[in-house]
Amino acid sequence: MQRIMIIGQPGSGKSRLARTLGRITDLPVIHIDTIHWRPGWIERAAAEKTRLCLDVEMGDRWIFEGGHSATWENRISRADMLIWLDRGTLIRICRVIWRAALHIGRTRPDLPQGCPERWSMLPDFLRYIWRSRLSARERMANLVGRAPASCRVVVLRSNRQVARFVAEIIRGDGPTGPG
Repeated sequence: MQRIMIIGQPGSGKSRLARTLGRITDLPVIHIDTIHWRPGWIERAAAEKTRLCLDVEMGDRWIFEGGHSATWENRISRADMLIWLDRGTLIRICRVIWRAALHIGRTRPDLPQGCPERWSMLPDFLRYIWRSRLSARERMANLVGRAPASCRVVVLRSNRQVARFVAEIIRGDGPTGPG
């Protein structure tokens, strides 16, 4: 496995899993938030995001976590594996609040420098999570259903499943094996 696509809604654990898999496989990790945002929480234009995503996706080796669904078809056509972190809304909301509390005033590792967590942003983000919970899940389920036969699909719905998946990869009997 040389190209791993990770999708999931906010708070599902995409960034953490991507970092973990990156350490195990030595594949470079790309977080969509580093493409989506510029320092100071300035959103990039859609065309620029698309161009940056396509540049990454053309690479030979990557773990690419996150959205920008405009390039999902290209990304999945190049991916060896698609991992969908399909987590419940309540657990995701709790994780987003916890993550904000842990990083308040600082930039998380999956964001560009100059994008510190701020409490003032949390209410709007939580509303977004709630409003998009059904439509986003449906889009991801549709993507999983369209995955090409050459792309192994892994759906993880719990911490236990994620831990088991990572342990299989560490042992080398998982879908990617170490290195």
